[in-house]
Amino acid sequence: MTKPVAPSAPAEEAARPAENPPRRRRLTAEARKSSILAAARRAFIETGDMNGTTIKVIAEHSGISEGVIYRHFESKDQLFFEAVVEPLKQAVDDLVAATAAVDMDQPLTPERQLKAMTGLYRQLISTLEEILPLLGLVLFGDPQVARRFYQENFMVAMDRLAEAWREVEHRYGYPFESPDISARAVMGIALVMALESHHGKGFDRHRAMNLISDGTVKGFFPPLEPARRRQ
Repeated sequence: MTKPVAPSAPAEEAARPAENPPRRRRLTAEARKSSILAAARRAFIETGDMNGTTIKVIAEHSGISEGVIYRHFESKDQLFFEAVVEPLKQAVDDLVAATAAVDMDQPLTPERQLKAMTGLYRQLISTLEEILPLLGLVLFGDPQVARRFYQENFMVAMDRLAEAWREVEHRYGYPFESPDISARAVMGIALVMALESHHGKGFDRHRAMNLISDGTVKGFFPPLEPARRRQ
C-alpha cells in the first residue's frame, strides 16, 4: 500500500482559507466632521479666499468625496463659519473669561495688577499669533464676511472685555471712563505684537510684554514739563 505523500508547504498554504485583510476602522460621525473642518481650514488658509475655495477643493484636502461633506454640512457658508469663524470666536471668549476672573482668588495689588496685565498680553499675543491666518482670512477677505464677523464677534468680544475691566475697577471703587477704548487699544497692541512675533526677526517677546504691560498700567509717556525742553 502506497503511503500518502504529505502536501508541500505551498500546497498547504493554498489549502488554508485566506485570512481576512485587516478591516479599516470607520470614523465616527463626530470624528469625520472634525476631519472635514481641519481640511477646510487648511484649504481656506491656502487659497486665502472664501469664494475661491470650493467644496471640491476641500474634498481633495480631506481625501473624501463631496457627497460625504454635504452629509455633514449644508453649505460652504456653514463650513466656513464652523471651520474659521468659530475658532476665532472661542479664542476671544477664552480671553474674556480669563480677564473676568483676574481677582477672584485674591485682591489685586499694584504688583498683581501688573502681573495680571502681563499674563493677559501673553495670552492675547500667543492666541492672536496662532490664529493670524484665520484672522487675516476673515477680516481682510470677503467684505461682507469681514463686516459680519467684526460686528457680531470681534467687536462684541472687545465690548465684553471692556465690561469685565469695568467690573474689576468698580469692585475697587475706581471709575473707568473709557473701557471700550482701552480694550481696543490693548487688542491693537497685542495684534501688532503677534504680527511682530510671527514675522519679525529677533523679536524679544519677553521684553516686549514687560514694556507694554508696564506702559498700559502706568502710562506710556511721562508728564512733560515745559521748563525741561531743550533748545
